[in-house]
Amino acid sequence: MPENALCRAAVGEIGLPGAEFVKVGMAGATHRGKSAAIAAKLRPAMPWGWLGALVASVFVAAFAFPRAQPQAQTIAGDEAPVLAADTALGEAMRAGDKTAARRLLALQFSFIDADGKSRARRDFLSELKSVATSPAGDAKVRLYGLLAMVSGHRNSAHDAEVFFLDIWAKQKGTWRALLIQEVMTTTSDAVAAVTATAPATEPQQYECRNPCQTVPYRVRSPAEQDIILTFQAMEKAIIAHDAAEWGKHVADEFVRYGTAQVPVTKSDRIAVIERQKEANAAVTVGEVETMRLAVYGDGAAMTALQAMPDNSRPPYRAARIWVRRNGQWQMAVSVHTDVK
Repeated sequence: MPENALCRAAVGEIGLPGAEFVKVGMAGATHRGKSAAIAAKLRPAMPWGWLGALVASVFVAAFAFPRAQPQAQTIAGDEAPVLAADTALGEAMRAGDKTAARRLLALQFSFIDADGKSRARRDFLSELKSVATSPAGDAKVRLYGLLAMVSGHRNSAHDAEVFFLDIWAKQKGTWRALLIQEVMTTTSDAVAAVTATAPATEPQQYECRNPCQTVPYRVRSPAEQDIILTFQAMEKAIIAHDAAEWGKHVADEFVRYGTAQVPVTKSDRIAVIERQKEANAAVTVGEVETMRLAVYGDGAAMTALQAMPDNSRPPYRAARIWVRRNGQWQMAVSVHTDVK
């Protein structure tokens, strides 16, 4: 949705309660004016006039303030339609119901299985039942404006437990799936420990051009430009061992999920960067081969195919969710699935 349209919608939602509040205030002012006139004529009754004004003020406040409460309830209630749509898509997959599934998919939809194989919307629908997963028992929903994520654990089509990230976007008032991505994580921290503390007494010089200076993507809006610049700032901070700079661009709820890796929180990642600095470790970041970016209000979804320049790991498909808070874009989640 264009940001101008979103702004108009936001102003419309905020304007009505504000107008009602102004009307209440004007009514209160009129009431106080009449009370003052009566008090001027009937001075012996002045104490009673003030008491009446006080009662009226309490009465107005009692009816004015509850108007703000339904807004918070509505925001929280938006999670239910997202979860319902996610559940319906899973049921359609297991039933092989292409018609029902098609209605729930965005035109830009893609499916990434645990082996890193990507399927566009048409291919996904043609293989619908063969890629069906089991229902998730721990599905969680998080909203980012007109973008939402459903995540948790379920069994893949090959009956292997995977972490999943389902990204949904609100398009023309309807929640539609943008992405389903699976990744096989691990509960062992052995891999994380090795990669976090690998020393490099004489680190090789590494000039990061992609993605630090350029990425193969043509931005289409100021919001996309801001997200790309933020992404590049984060990658530069990793190479420079600058944990503070990296942390500025990451949401507090951030978690990174990777193939054969333990989930990494924001504090975990900061600790890794600091240990790499102490060990003077050489660090490289994945070069972007292809990228897609979609902005929906204060939320955005970025997907990319990346490869390490030193071939230290297989190419991987990355899905990232961004959220704009206080005018600044922050990464909220990152999922990396190795391509086998």
